[in-house]
Amino acid sequence: MKNDRRRLLLAAGAVLAQAALPGAARALAADTTVETQQPGALRIAVYADFPPYSARGKGVDVALGKALAEKLGLRAEFVEFPPGEDMGDDLRNMVWRGHYLGTRPGDLMLHVPVDARFAAQHDKVKIFGPYHLETMAIARNPARVPPVAGSAAVGLEVFTREAIGAEVDTHASDFLLHVLNGRLREQVRHFRSLAEAVEAMRRGEVAAVMGTHTELQGALGGEGNFALDRLTLPEMRASQWPIGMAVKADAGPLADALAGALAELQRSGALARLYAEHGLSLNTP
Repeated sequence: MKNDRRRLLLAAGAVLAQAALPGAARALAADTTVETQQPGALRIAVYADFPPYSARGKGVDVALGKALAEKLGLRAEFVEFPPGEDMGDDLRNMVWRGHYLGTRPGDLMLHVPVDARFAAQHDKVKIFGPYHLETMAIARNPARVPPVAGSAAVGLEVFTREAIGAEVDTHASDFLLHVLNGRLREQVRHFRSLAEAVEAMRRGEVAAVMGTHTELQGALGGEGNFALDRLTLPEMRASQWPIGMAVKADAGPLADALAGALAELQRSGALARLYAEHGLSLNTP
């Protein structure tokens, strides 16, 4: 079973918050050269097998990495890596030290939670540049499941009768198994991926799927037979969190250049277009 990079929610769910770290948003002067491991190249670490963000050289994180590198006048070079046991492993392996099996770290890692307390626990990296606000969501068959609203006791009551899918070892799975003192446990169906869970919903085996909004949106592929609702249940300890970037703690000039490049992509609307091209909705932090 693969470790799930969304497990950062299980480890740090209590500290993930909407507030982003303060970070430089200025671009470097045009005649300033940033230092990278290989001159002329920006090595970018992204998660493997993580659609619609990054998978086999495609995904919106890959597109963002290419756009950032282009803004800096560098060639984008990607390393896709499987998640470790927790986010600290990923930051160590792919940002500040490298993997013990010999994989070099990246100059930049994408899809890092941007939270001040989380960052304080990892002082060997600089976390900055929130570019998307991820949220928990439910994809549902509207003929079987009404909109989920209010408290869990009200909004999730339908799942005492209807089956709901979730990816194994994720925040959604953990929440569904324990909310309401475990009353929904018998109706929770586990899958190896959200894509498999959505396929089960298409076959009618489950009435809904819980997961992150962006992953569910990617798995649905614009299909109009199902509803997709963001969740704001008060019982859910982490329902949204900003994702951003990380570099080594001493790579201040590179962080400044990347923050400036990101600000330009946001200001021009290019980042929103990248998400739209992948069938996704950008949710600005």
